[in-house]
Amino acid sequence: MGEFQIARSTRVAADPADVQALVVDFHRWRSWSPWEDTDPGMERVYSGAESGVGAAYAWSGNRKAGAGSMRIVEVTPTAVTVGLAFTRPMRAENTVVFGTEPVADGTLVTWTMQGVHAGLMGLLARFVPMEKLVAGDFEKGLAAMKAQLEAGVPEA
Repeated sequence: MGEFQIARSTRVAADPADVQALVVDFHRWRSWSPWEDTDPGMERVYSGAESGVGAAYAWSGNRKAGAGSMRIVEVTPTAVTVGLAFTRPMRAENTVVFGTEPVADGTLVTWTMQGVHAGLMGLLARFVPMEKLVAGDFEKGLAAMKAQLEAGVPEA
């Protein structure tokens, strides 16, 4: 078993509050999350709070989409923390943080995921590092988030 942490950042010409509004509402993830288009027939269930702390989202899809759930566990002026649990194709529990740091030209958004490799994932990680598995997806998601926010796309 080994711990891992992956992080990617981008600068967005938008207010930190606008970035957070996009992250704390799981209904809005469909517009920027890199995994939302992996399975057109993916089932989604939203529960808990409408947005912010207590908001929850579960999905179940094809082999590529897998299955799992997320719950927003903390929101501060500079970060949104999400508990992430995968149930298929492999079980894993990770913590995801979206940092929002005000900078001169808007917001520095940092998407971080950390966790512990265990079981089958621990074995797989010896051959395929987590960095290789998800870093490109983080970059794709941040680029979509940036494009949406900078285009001034209205809230869902």
